[in-house]
Amino acid sequence: MLRSDGRRVFAGRKCSLDGLCCEELEARGSRSLGNKFPHRGEIRRSTESEVFDDGTNTFFWRAHTLTVLFILTCSLVYVTLLEETPQDTAYNAKRGIIASILVFLCFGVTQAKDGPFSRPHPAYWRFWLCVSVVYELFLIFILFQTVHDGRQFMKFIDPKLGVPLPERDYGGNCLIYDPANKTDPYHNLWDKMDGFVPAHFLGWYIKTLVIRDWWMCMIISVMFEFLEYSLEHQLPNFSECWWDHWIMDVLVCNGFGIYCGMKTLEWLSMKPYKWQGLWNIPTYRGKMKRIAFQFTPYSWVKFEWKPASSLRRWLAVCGIIFVFLLAELNTFYLKFVLWMPPEHYLVLLRLVFFVNVGGVAMREIYDFMDDLKFHKKLGQQAWMVAAITVSEFLIVVKYDPYTLTLPLPFYVTQCWILGIVLVLAWTVWRFFIRDITLRYKEIRQQKQHRNQEEKSQRNGEVNSEKDKHKKL
Repeated sequence: MLRSDGRRVFAGRKCSLDGLCCEELEARGSRSLGNKFPHRGEIRRSTESEVFDDGTNTFFWRAHTLTVLFILTCSLVYVTLLEETPQDTAYNAKRGIIASILVFLCFGVTQAKDGPFSRPHPAYWRFWLCVSVVYELFLIFILFQTVHDGRQFMKFIDPKLGVPLPERDYGGNCLIYDPANKTDPYHNLWDKMDGFVPAHFLGWYIKTLVIRDWWMCMIISVMFEFLEYSLEHQLPNFSECWWDHWIMDVLVCNGFGIYCGMKTLEWLSMKPYKWQGLWNIPTYRGKMKRIAFQFTPYSWVKFEWKPASSLRRWLAVCGIIFVFLLAELNTFYLKFVLWMPPEHYLVLLRLVFFVNVGGVAMREIYDFMDDLKFHKKLGQQAWMVAAITVSEFLIVVKYDPYTLTLPLPFYVTQCWILGIVLVLAWTVWRFFIRDITLRYKEIRQQKQHRNQEEKSQRNGEVNSEKDKHKKL
């Protein structure tokens, strides 16, 4: 391991689930390959924290493949031999689908490949990887249905679904102080103080922990408000008061969430990562503290996106922002086309799902961008998140193309064209014109330096010949 300041430090053993330590594996690999490939710590020289680990491999860390297989087999034997099958076809179909999903999750949790995160347990992140596969399969199934059948299929999950959403009045009176209301002139402000205020704050706090960059978070936050302005003619719930957009959302909820997230990132980057087995800690207070820290990262990697360092990284960061905003928009458009009320538990479950898979996906994307020699392919969770985002968008396109193709207002179109032209112009200047200009100046300086050397060399030869003639 190497510390963030570049100094090489001692790293303890990080043990895998089969009891074999990673450093031992890497040492064997480096000996067999003749040190052809660099150690991961050398790649992470400026971004990875220092880690000490005593290498304790307890019962908690083992995979328990045989135990899970035995319990699963006993459950299936019980259902087959001891339980009477009901005569309700719909109930049996639901139960069979749920059982099939559970069997797949059991297989994935015990056998799937580990991701970049290991806390609180690698099985936790394998579980969410398998859930993402199940969710993607569900989206593909919905995509292949007709609009009517797809909406009615949601009744199979919850009988309350499959019904058109009632129309609601959004926007309305935007006066912060309403003199017409004598009893409560600030009623417009108090009406906005609902459950979505802490939800916005918590959401952006978690997004900051996922992205780990203040500038990217602020750009995404501001860009989404512009998208709400641009698309309020398509979705009525995007219609908000100006102070709700820029004061309540950007400055208060999003801004404070990003600030708290950055402070948490600062603490995580400075925190010492020293791990000791639970039974090796003598005091009960130390044991409780160790249990609590099990839910913090094993080590810490500071994300250095550096979008202006190369054209490849610039395009990658723009792609990340685009996919992030598309996933945000999918939240609102999916509710609209599948007739799901905002307070439905499926909407909340989708947000919880993205919270868990988003962090892993972003880390895998960063690793893929940071070193293509070490990470030769995009990570599995990042691949699944990209596929899910695209599938959700395709469902929106298929289920309600009319709403999606409603033309933008002329002034909105002008603003977006201006923004796109400015971004393209900056890209051309930064990565083409500026580089060509710098290269031309460098070549010109080299030529001038070479000419000066040749001139001085010729002057030296002339002076030496004059000296010879004087001597003769």
